Amino acid sequence: MATIVKPEVATYKQYIDGTWVDAGSGATYEVINPSTEEVMAIAPAASREDARRAVAAARRSFDSGEWRFKTQQQRSEIMFEIVKHLQKVSEGWGLIESQNAGAVIRKAAVVDVPLAIEHFRSLAEQALSIPWYEPLAWFDQPYVSWNFVQREPVGVCVGIIPWNFPLIFAVWKIAPAIAMGNSVVLKPAPQTPLTALELVRAIDETGLIPKGVINVVTGPGTDLGAELVESPDVDKLAFTGSSATGRKIMAAAAPSLKKVTLELGGKSANIVCPDADLDIAVDGTLFGVFFHQGQMCESGTRLYVHEDVYDEFVDRVVATAKSLKVGDATDFDSQVGPVINRGQYDMILSAVERAVAEGAKLAAGGGRATGVGERGYYVQPTVLVDVPPGSHAATEEIFGPVLAVQKWRDLGEVIERANATTYGLAGGVWSRDTRGAIEVAKRLRAGTVWINDWHLLNPQAPFGGYKQSGIGRELGTYGLREYTEVKHIHVDQGVPRRERYFWDVLLG
Repeated sequence: MATIVKPEVATYKQYIDGTWVDAGSGATYEVINPSTEEVMAIAPAASREDARRAVAAARRSFDSGEWRFKTQQQRSEIMFEIVKHLQKVSEGWGLIESQNAGAVIRKAAVVDVPLAIEHFRSLAEQALSIPWYEPLAWFDQPYVSWNFVQREPVGVCVGIIPWNFPLIFAVWKIAPAIAMGNSVVLKPAPQTPLTALELVRAIDETGLIPKGVINVVTGPGTDLGAELVESPDVDKLAFTGSSATGRKIMAAAAPSLKKVTLELGGKSANIVCPDADLDIAVDGTLFGVFFHQGQMCESGTRLYVHEDVYDEFVDRVVATAKSLKVGDATDFDSQVGPVINRGQYDMILSAVERAVAEGAKLAAGGGRATGVGERGYYVQPTVLVDVPPGSHAATEEIFGPVLAVQKWRDLGEVIERANATTYGLAGGVWSRDTRGAIEVAKRLRAGTVWINDWHLLNPQAPFGGYKQSGIGRELGTYGLREYTEVKHIHVDQGVPRRERYFWDVLLG
């Protein structure tokens, strides 16, 4: 039976080879607002054939050289012009992000949209500092030659992004790829394709990027992603998502040996020292775990509090967690919005039940938020205390507004506990002793460590994880280099045949 669609429901198309198109089969799917559980948009349900069309368009554009053979200065200047347009047309994106991803409007409008545009600009600017030609040190053995390294674009890049920060992650995949001269195919999460499509629509409106350089395919199911991951015509794959999915993607990409960067899950350790400024550390901990309903891979969900301040710290965290206003993401008064869908909602509440069964004490939350009606995926900000170290809540990513608190006494021991995990995305230290905190940060096996702060990602700094939290880095010149290949070029300096005695090993 056909779905009855309200007139206000928006209909979107995908973007392939510079044209806005439906799925080849004509299939569509419903995009749901997690605050209300209502349909907010209809999007194309792309198939493997759509993915092949997008990859072929990206390949043609790359091979034509229209974009990749521009100088770095030219590409960055074009991206700067695009930024000016994004700033003009992005006013409504915060509301779309709020409705689609459940991001509270105060975050979506104040953080997500301006930050995404700034990251686009910053990556274009940083690309200017990447050396495309690097001379090598003089070497005259066995005879003189001129040697240098030439950096080149990788080729066709695929970006696969999750549902938690759809606009920002779209920028993280598109901007570095095109800045370094590549063509790209973006696959947004099926739950949240809308702001990625709005971003690309705005880029398309400028007419500054050649046809086929940027492509976007949308849809649920595994076939679409599988086609992109397995395609021999794709040169690089950049995925952000869970560690479990990352392992599958790495295996699927292995037969074609394409370049892969993975930014995966985390269970970040948050260490509160006895000398911490509690006014800063308490609020920072709350920000670190409940921002965007805890649906952030680097959230500080594993909290270690020194025994000297444990009782006061936990009391303050619990009191504030209980006071946070949960509600519709589009209400500016809401501090915590819904989680993304029913599956995540059920999984989070099940994880809380398991935590209590395994010995943790429920100090705040633990169920459906009150005062929000019967619809929407609203979970109370939850604090679990005295969490057993080896339990599920202490070791596994729940990806929701759930904080697992443990007590510590010895610094060396708590660092060991912090590192005793399969993850290594982020961590944090709260202390008035900056030098001591830096020493702790050095001992944490994680890609990012905050001292007296959380979640702030500098677009000039690398972001990525140790161990099962990922491979490679995003952002900064570190992330930009992931979108290039390096080639060594050896140039003969007119050496006569008689001096080429290495050749005589075969020919002499």
